[in-house]
Amino acid sequence: MADMKQQDSGIGWNWSNTYGKLPSFLYTRMEPAAVSKPALAVLNAPLAASMGLDASKLGNADGIAELAGNAVPEGADPLAQAYAGHQFGYFNRLGDGRALLLGEHVTPDGRRLDIQLKGAGRTPYSRGGDGRAALGPMLREYIISEAMHGLGIPTTRSLAVAATGQEIVRESYLPGAVLTRIAASHIRVGTFQYAAQWGKTEDVAELAVYTLHRHYPNAGTDGGPALLLLRETIARQAELIAGWMLVGFVHGVMNTDNMAISGETIDYGPCAFLDTYNPDTVFSSIDSEGRYAYRNQPSIAAWNLARFAETLIPLLDNDRETAIEIAQAEIGRFEEQYQQHWLRGMRAKLGLFGSEAGDAELAGRLLDLMSEHKADYTDTFRLLTLGKPEETALSGNPGFAPWLEAWSSRKERQEQSAEDSFELMKQNNPAVIPRNHRVEEALEAAEENGDYSVMERLLAVLAEPFAYTEEQEAYGPPSDGACGRYVTYCGT
Repeated sequence: MADMKQQDSGIGWNWSNTYGKLPSFLYTRMEPAAVSKPALAVLNAPLAASMGLDASKLGNADGIAELAGNAVPEGADPLAQAYAGHQFGYFNRLGDGRALLLGEHVTPDGRRLDIQLKGAGRTPYSRGGDGRAALGPMLREYIISEAMHGLGIPTTRSLAVAATGQEIVRESYLPGAVLTRIAASHIRVGTFQYAAQWGKTEDVAELAVYTLHRHYPNAGTDGGPALLLLRETIARQAELIAGWMLVGFVHGVMNTDNMAISGETIDYGPCAFLDTYNPDTVFSSIDSEGRYAYRNQPSIAAWNLARFAETLIPLLDNDRETAIEIAQAEIGRFEEQYQQHWLRGMRAKLGLFGSEAGDAELAGRLLDLMSEHKADYTDTFRLLTLGKPEETALSGNPGFAPWLEAWSSRKERQEQSAEDSFELMKQNNPAVIPRNHRVEEALEAAEENGDYSVMERLLAVLAEPFAYTEEQEAYGPPSDGACGRYVTYCGT
């Protein structure tokens, strides 16, 4: 640490820092860069309470100073993490170019959580960047990450966004901000790639043991730490990507540095949710080839996991060829696991119990109809849940009536009642998602007018997306399409 004073603000931090005990080439200890006029933009009080923190003290002057990077909590151990990554298929040396891990907070119920400041200033890994973040993208990450949490999909979360009182330069001058991101950890596939490329085999081994014990302490003993870690990571990612696909989420930038070993969704840059169902949908402004299109997400996940497996080859077996065979066998199980999670989820979305051989075909036919007739993904399932197929964009189109008949026949063959089927659908088909036009509406009000009430109302309905309340009705329908193709940006 340099000379920034650590303070005891009484917020309730319970620091127990372990990442800084790993080989030192994996990080650089440093302090956040102070800002001129820190101010609280938004605070996640329920999340703070679940972490054992005093939200009222987080919102006072000392708390805001910590959230903005102007003060370091007593017991924290700030550091920038080094990692590498395949970005759009090309390998690069990377790292936290605008983020600092303050340390690890242990909650009253025993969870170990990374506390990271995003937008905290330049680091040795900034690669010419200014190390800062703009208010809009940080608020966007706050909204989408909290929406994902509400949907039950593993995700990093947002504790707060602090305005800095300073402008940053992107395409124009933008207000600056710092996001406090909460994660099971920030260990990525790219972390292992960095260790394998610029460290020694024993460094990768130490990282593997640490990561296994931190995230998968109950993995068992059937195999060494590297094999167990690979197996558990594949299983967790198969479940995660299936979750994305089932709610129509497009991550937008599935580089290996954005795949967390914990199985959480991380890095909400050029991401968005489908409106019209089109498997080729791309929201990112820089994904001109569609590498990270909606339909490609499972195959890209498998590709990323193969890169992860490569870093573990020396640890899987002393004989390289045998190690490669082991890795390939494990990666080969991803597709089957993903399909199992996806089909289980799709059955639930259609109110189907048990399993029949034709279930995958039934779900696939519906998706084909949605694609052909440009139906809205979320709204189609919502209306089916409400028993209003005639209100979907598919109504009256060839093929839909036969599909409805096949679906009805499938439900009639199961023992569960129609009410049971409805409840299952209601629990798995959100009434609301963060509609792109609603997100932009909230960001515009906050950025241009300092009005956070629009964002607060949106967050309130997104917190319980399966509630089907009257308040959610205005947030459920898609836009009228007047905004044209939706494009998102990474914010760097």
